[in-house]
Amino acid sequence: MSQDDTSGTEPAHHTTYPEDNRPILHVCLTCRQRDAEGQIIETEEPRAGTRLHDALAASVPDDAPFILAGVECLSNCKRACTVGLTSPTRWSYVYGDLDPEASIDDIIAGATLYAGTNDGIVPWRERPQIFRKGVIARIPPFPTASLTATPAVAPARASEDQSA
Repeated sequence: MSQDDTSGTEPAHHTTYPEDNRPILHVCLTCRQRDAEGQIIETEEPRAGTRLHDALAASVPDDAPFILAGVECLSNCKRACTVGLTSPTRWSYVYGDLDPEASIDDIIAGATLYAGTNDGIVPWRERPQIFRKGVIARIPPFPTASLTATPAVAPARASEDQSA
């Protein structure tokens, strides 16, 4: 069975951002646990990502400042279990190497800290250790009318446009 096989998992529901702009903690449901050598641990239990999601769902307080959502795959199979924190107005993050049982409290703490920021950037020393060590990617907020992007290549100056 390939590591990308998703049989036996339930489809993730499409997630939209709530009107109150709370961030979303996405949990990969298809992640499989790996051993120290990186080999997939075959088990009859639900996949590690599903177990992580279920443990978080049982532990996240009702008044959490973020929303928990399971997703079909975050394409980080070699560093499972994986979660992502997103918000339309904040930097987004992808974290991996998370233990489906031992990481619960730290994931909730990290998501709560993230939700308490305006830009998504939690100071390094305040982040849970698993978020310091397991960061896979930091992704800028999606541009809005109030944000302007810097061009990848500076436009030519008028004097440089004049070719002989």
